Amino acid sequence: MTTITTRPIETAAHDRLYRTLRLQIMHGEIMPGQPMTLRGLGKQFGVSMTPAREALRRLVAEGALMLSSSGRVTTPELSNERIEELAALRALIEPELAARALPRAHLALIDRLSAINTANAEAVAKQDAVAYIRTNLEFHRTLYLRAQAPAMLAVIETVWLQLGPTMRALYTKLRRNEPPRHHRMILAALRAGDEPSLRLAVRTDVTQGLRHLAG
Repeated sequence: MTTITTRPIETAAHDRLYRTLRLQIMHGEIMPGQPMTLRGLGKQFGVSMTPAREALRRLVAEGALMLSSSGRVTTPELSNERIEELAALRALIEPELAARALPRAHLALIDRLSAINTANAEAVAKQDAVAYIRTNLEFHRTLYLRAQAPAMLAVIETVWLQLGPTMRALYTKLRRNEPPRHHRMILAALRAGDEPSLRLAVRTDVTQGLRHLAG
């Protein structure tokens, strides 16, 4: 009887913790190489060992966290080769998602993207790295949702998840003082219905920053 009543509670706790950590990692709230322990997570989020262990297991399976041979769990510190691989995936998949979204890019969507881009610029002005990464990904995800290609979107979200801490390190390295200019090019291509320009703007936008880390 006890097992039956506690399992849903543990499942809910695990799912909440998993989703919270997933967003924190994706948005760069956690730097590369930061350790994750069951005791630390339990203390921070007020959960028992079981949901903490399950949340970490899922995040390791997604590549968001790394598990060493000694059992130590950390956020990934990506090699140049790994950064280049993930950048190549972005360059392949995201222009295709944008192109598929283009026929459904109505004015309300473009207005929404413009508003997100304004929030992105505000984050840059405030030197808020986490808000910058969050609004940058929101800009892309809002567009890609219109592609109606859930399998491709799921793949690219996993790539974003693996890159989250690295993107935070990149922001710190570059010390951005202006929003990505290619967002404006993306918006212009959407307004014009220009697929080749849209593909080029998206491809350049999603790969240019990562070159600074892999270089």
